[in-house]
Amino acid sequence: MKIMTDMQLVSADRLVPYVNNARTHSAEQITKFLSFLQEFGFINPVIIDRDFNVIAGHGRIVAAKKEGITEVPCVFADFLTEAQKRAYILADKLPQCR
Repeated sequence: MKIMTDMQLVSADRLVPYVNNARTHSAEQITKFLSFLQEFGFINPVIIDRDFNVIAGHGRIVAAKKEGITEVPCVFADFLTEAQKRAYILADKLPQCR
C-alpha cells in the first residue's frame, strides 16, 4: 500500500485545476464549502501531483479563495501514474465513492 507522506501549505494561485474536470460546483455547493471552512477550518487537504495539478479538491479551492484563504493544505500523490490520476479524478466524482 502506498501512503502519502508529504503535506504542505500551497498558494491557492499556484494550483492548476484539472482541465477536463467533469464536475462543476453550483453556487449552493460553494456556499456549503464556505460554511464548512468557517465552522471547521481547512481540515480536508487538496490532492495534487508534483506539478501542482489538482486531482481532488476543486470546490474547496474555490471556496477558500472566496473566503480569502491564500494557502491551502495539499497532499502530494506523486506515486500515481497518469492513468491512475485520471481514474482517481473520475472515481472521486462518483456519488458512491464519497
